[in-house]
Amino acid sequence: MDHSRVPVLEALEEFRRRGDVVFGPPGHKQGRGVDPRVADIVGLDVFRSDVLSLNGLDDRRQSQGVLGQAQELMADAVGAEQAFFSTCGSSLSVKTAMLAVAGPGEKLLLSRNAHKSVIAAVVVNGVEPIWVHPKFDTERHLAHPPEPEDVRRRLEEHPDAKGMLLITPTDWGTCADVAGVARVCHEFDVPLIVDEAWGAHLPFHPGLPAWGMDAEADLVVTSVHKMGGAIEQSSVFHLQYDRVSPEALKQREDLLGTTSASSLVYATLDGWRRQMVEHGHDLLDAALHRAERIRSAVGDLPGLRPMGEEVVEEGFAAAFDPLKMVIDVRELGISGMQAAEWLRANRHVDIGGSDTCRISASITHADDDETEKVLLDSLRALVEGAGSIEKQPPVRLPSPSALELEQAMLPREAFFAPVEHVSAERAAGRIAAETISPYPPGVPVVAPGEVITDEVLDYLRSGVEHGVLIPDAADPSLRTLRVVARD
Repeated sequence: MDHSRVPVLEALEEFRRRGDVVFGPPGHKQGRGVDPRVADIVGLDVFRSDVLSLNGLDDRRQSQGVLGQAQELMADAVGAEQAFFSTCGSSLSVKTAMLAVAGPGEKLLLSRNAHKSVIAAVVVNGVEPIWVHPKFDTERHLAHPPEPEDVRRRLEEHPDAKGMLLITPTDWGTCADVAGVARVCHEFDVPLIVDEAWGAHLPFHPGLPAWGMDAEADLVVTSVHKMGGAIEQSSVFHLQYDRVSPEALKQREDLLGTTSASSLVYATLDGWRRQMVEHGHDLLDAALHRAERIRSAVGDLPGLRPMGEEVVEEGFAAAFDPLKMVIDVRELGISGMQAAEWLRANRHVDIGGSDTCRISASITHADDDETEKVLLDSLRALVEGAGSIEKQPPVRLPSPSALELEQAMLPREAFFAPVEHVSAERAAGRIAAETISPYPPGVPVVAPGEVITDEVLDYLRSGVEHGVLIPDAADPSLRTLRVVARD
C-alpha cells in the first residue's frame, strides 16, 4: 500500500482549501467563534482542524471512505488484518474489546494487575472475572505479567471462559510471553485480547519487545498517545483471525463510543502511521541508543537503581521495553511520589509515573539531546537534594499473597448493591462496593466484590498518610469505606 498517503489529513487539507462554511457542530465553527484568549494559549489551528467526519471530512454517505482508507493503511503498517480507530482512549477501547468477547454473566480471564479501567469494564459489562494473578517480584515490590502456565491453569479450572485479557507491557515496561499465552488460549479455542496501551511503538523496531499481532494475539488495543505521536485519547483496535467477530467489535464500539468522534484524533493517528512507516526504524533506533546512554548514566548516580534486562534474566518477565526508564529511589530514603513531586517543584520536570518505590520516564522518538540533558541534570539534582526532602511516614507494603483478595461477589453485583459506609476500623471482613486504586499507576488494590483485609487496609491507610492519592474511593482519606450493606 502507498504509505505516503494520509487520507484523513488530505481530507482536512481539502476541507480548508475549499473554505467550507459549516452550519452544524462544532459551534465554534472552525475557530470563528473561539474566545481569542483561548486561541492565544491553545492555538487557532486546533479549532480550524476540529471538523466533523460526516458533512465535513467526508459527505454523509461516506462516499470517499476517508476513515476506512486510513484504517486499512494502519492495519497494513502493523501487520493486522483489520484496524479500527477509537477517539475515546484505550480505557473505552478495552471495555469494548472485552464486551466483544464476553457478554453479561459470561466468564473472562483477566490479569489482576489490570488498570482501574478494566475493573470498570467488568462492572459496566457484567462479565464474571476469572483473575489470573501476576508474577510478583518481592524485592522490587512489582507485579509482572502472568505466565502461560498461569493462564492454562485458570482455563482448565474454567473451561467455559470466553477468552483472556492480558496487560503487556505494564506501566513499568515489563512484558508478557504473549506468544506463549496466545498458544495456550488457542489450544482452548478462545481468543487472546492484549491491552497493549503502552506498546503502540513496538511494531516498528526489532530491538523492541514482540508486538501482539506478531505474537498471534487475536485483538490488540494500543494507546498511540502514550508512546507514539498522536494526541491524547488516540486508540486503535487491531484484529486478526476469526475468533473475534469484526461485526461484534464494531457494534460494541458503537454501543460505548462517542458519536462525535474527534477529527484531531483521526488526523494525528493517520500522520503518525505515515511517520512510523517512513521513518520509524531510524527514529526508534535513535531513541533506543538514547535510552541506553541515559540508563548507563543513571546507574552511576548514587542511590538510584535503573531497571533493565536483569528483570528478564531473573525470570520475572519475558521482555522489557528499554524505552521505559524505571528508577528505584528507595536508597535515597524517599518514595517515588516524593521524588516526582520534588522534580516537578524544583526542576519543572514531570515524571511519567511514580509509586512507593520508584519513578519512571518514557523515552520516545520525540526526545533529543536537550531533553536527555534536562532529565539527567534533574536526577543529579535529586540525588544531591534528597537529604533535604521532608521525611514522611513509611508505607507499610503488604506481602504478595495479601494482595490476592477473596472474590465474594461479582464486581457488578457488589458495585450496584445496597451499600453503607463504615469506619476503616470496622471494614475488615466486609465486601467492598467500590474500587480503591493508589494512583498512579492506577491498579486497584481492592475491587468491588472483594473482601477487605486488615493487611490491605494497613497498606492503603499508611499510603494515604504518606501522601498516596486514591481518587476513586468514595472517601479518598480512607477514614471510611464503601461496603455492601448487610441484610
